[in-house]
Amino acid sequence: MSKTDVVFDLITAGLRAEGLRQKAIANNIANLETPGYRRVDIRFEELVAKAIEAGDEAQIDELDPQVYHPMITRVGSNGNDVSLEHEVGEMVQNTLRHSALVKLLNKRLQQVALAMQVQ
Repeated sequence: MSKTDVVFDLITAGLRAEGLRQKAIANNIANLETPGYRRVDIRFEELVAKAIEAGDEAQIDELDPQVYHPMITRVGSNGNDVSLEHEVGEMVQNTLRHSALVKLLNKRLQQVALAMQVQ
């Protein structure tokens, strides 16, 4: 697998993860007042770090974000642990990551197009 393929795989996996994370955040906000609801989050960044550390390109190609319950936030009297402020902060961070990944993808596609013109 070429380095270009690995870069594309990482960027597209990141975009999938950010899309899934956006859905998780929206679901958390929608369940803000649902008794017993526990917020969900997406595990992706640590999976990328492990795949890169291992140097296994096949593992990078198969990266899939994982939905999980962090279980680290304070639980209210109704058993719900969703904080609107926290979720809005997560949404802002997610939007910034998504924008950065789109810019990286565009830049990479420009490089590929330029390389094809040179030949």
